[in-house]
Amino acid sequence: MGAVLGQAIDAAGTVVGYRHGTKEPGYSAEKLSRDVEIRRYGARVAAETTVTAGEEAARNTGFRRLARYIFGGNRVHEKIAMTAPVAQEAAADRQWVIRFFMPADKTLQSLPEPDDGDVRLVDVPPETIAVHRFTGSRSRRAIAAHTAELMTALRETGFEPVDTPEAWFYDPPWTVPALRRNEIAVPVAPVS
Repeated sequence: MGAVLGQAIDAAGTVVGYRHGTKEPGYSAEKLSRDVEIRRYGARVAAETTVTAGEEAARNTGFRRLARYIFGGNRVHEKIAMTAPVAQEAAADRQWVIRFFMPADKTLQSLPEPDDGDVRLVDVPPETIAVHRFTGSRSRRAIAAHTAELMTALRETGFEPVDTPEAWFYDPPWTVPALRRNEIAVPVAPVS
């Protein structure tokens, strides 16, 4: 009874932005400005999929595909803990890469093989990433506006992007928008 009640409280809490027990990849951080920080991530492993669709439709399709993998849609039917964030990166015209980072104790060798050929496991090398955190809408327009804010902040602070920006999402879509944690993230290097 207690476990069921705890699960119900956790589920209800996500509506108002309460995050409980969802792990994130470890990093060290330094504040660059009010809304931007520089994070240093170690090597990580991710499950990812490429989806051809509009931005929001791709996010939903990719999420479902990857959720199926971690909820047992793999060769040994192993369940894998959900982590945050869910990452979305533009790959090509109407193509998007959606990515779940795997728990820190997982490796390419220890993870079960996906049973969906559209899901692949990848090593993500150590990275230095500039991150702009925001709440509210996850619409295409909001993502573009916050990406522009991050790029402007970088031009003013001595860092330059070295890859494509990604949108990172930490909360379920039903979370009250004002309480959502969203981020724009881009790998960076100091301007030489």
